[in-house]
Amino acid sequence: MTKLPETASSSAPVRAQDRLIVALDVPTARQARELAAQLGDAAGIYKVGLQLFTAEGPAVVRDMVSSGKRVFLDLKLHDIPNTVAHAVKSAIGLGVSMLTIHGSGGPAMLKAATEAAAASDLLLLAVTVLTSMDENELSQVGIGGRVQDQVHRLAKLAQSSGCGGVVASARESSLIRSVVGDGFAIVNPGVRPAGAELNDQRRVATPAEAIRAGATHIVVGRPITQAADPAQAASAIVREIEQAQAGR
Repeated sequence: MTKLPETASSSAPVRAQDRLIVALDVPTARQARELAAQLGDAAGIYKVGLQLFTAEGPAVVRDMVSSGKRVFLDLKLHDIPNTVAHAVKSAIGLGVSMLTIHGSGGPAMLKAATEAAAASDLLLLAVTVLTSMDENELSQVGIGGRVQDQVHRLAKLAQSSGCGGVVASARESSLIRSVVGDGFAIVNPGVRPAGAELNDQRRVATPAEAIRAGATHIVVGRPITQAADPAQAASAIVREIEQAQAGR
């Protein structure tokens, strides 16, 4: 199984900052560097997703890693097993800490990915159901039943295939935790502080709700990156995480 970092372990002390992943969903490396500099130590991990990676390529990841930042490479790999395995090895070469693949890619793809990552410290995360999707959209792509059922199915598949965690809505975190037990990462995107705009997200939660439900990490983008003072916005979320941890 892919190694679970200390910051995701249920038994190790965890800084609240190490639970916060800031999504650098910006179009240029310059903007990403400026945001990271503004945030400083307020966040422990930075997400490089499709927008930034497509615009700037692997260089932006190398720059972040070389500057001492932990990087969550969110490419949601979904291809034939051999292709995904090679992509995982390339991500390891970049020095990233976390990488996403699609759980719906199936057991052969998931196992190929985990075998490629087995000798590394990479935390491999299987995406369950995107937080922008609901049951109506699932049915339109041929998946019947409730969102929770699909999340449950893919979380079990991810764990049995050797993944170190999953990406899922906070609304499904308690269900996932009951299925996978401790020592398995649950990353919640679509997290919004109370009163923030939902944008294109549907199944959302506040930082405190996500942590109390069992998340090991939360991903926050626009409420931080588009704030007048990103560092202040991140620090407020870290305090909320700390309070949630204390009451867990």
